[in-house]
Amino acid sequence: MTDRSEAPTRLDLDTWPRRAHFQLFRDYDNPWFNLCADVDVTALHAWSGSEGGPSFFAASLWYSLATANEIEEFRYRIRGGGVIVYPAIDGGSTVLLPDGTFRFAYYDFDADFERFVRHVGRVLERVKTESGPLDPQDHRDDLIHYSVIPWVSFTSFSHARRWGTDDAIPKIVFGKHRETRGRRLMPVSVEVHHALLDGIHVGRFYEGFQRRLDAAGSESGN
Repeated sequence: MTDRSEAPTRLDLDTWPRRAHFQLFRDYDNPWFNLCADVDVTALHAWSGSEGGPSFFAASLWYSLATANEIEEFRYRIRGGGVIVYPAIDGGSTVLLPDGTFRFAYYDFDADFERFVRHVGRVLERVKTESGPLDPQDHRDDLIHYSVIPWVSFTSFSHARRWGTDDAIPKIVFGKHRETRGRRLMPVSVEVHHALLDGIHVGRFYEGFQRRLDAAGSESGN
């Protein structure tokens, strides 16, 4: 598991090349931007459907979190007029319940793929069977917020938001995957705060995520 004893550090704005961009976009009424693109999940779809294969969701979550953690800008958060940098970030997602409502679940990132997948399975089983509050954990920002929309292969996406806060948690949504010309494609929405990230950082995320998806089923799990 990630070492939770390491505290976040404060980014030196005086030496940060994006300081002017941070100051510009932070004052926007809507400082968020969203990109939606297909990723190729052919290898993962085949692996997850085979005997002994992992959960498609848990594996997608790990590939995504592993990629986001290696891009420093995805670990930036706004705090007290400045920017802090987390050493690692975890994941939180909505979980559909039998009655059609949902609760939130949280997953501690682990660099070990198989251990993380087992952890996600235990968390999902508990959340689906226990009753209790939604548990939004608004006090945490060391996360990426995830949702899954398995009914729609969307081409755009937007989120409910509370304006006037320092919320800068990236939000990632997995859509319905589909077969196209012999390949299995899944739409993925990535929404980030423009004061902290630019298109180049989201582009690097898609590249790293795809690279891991292409290697799905390898012994290393990444």
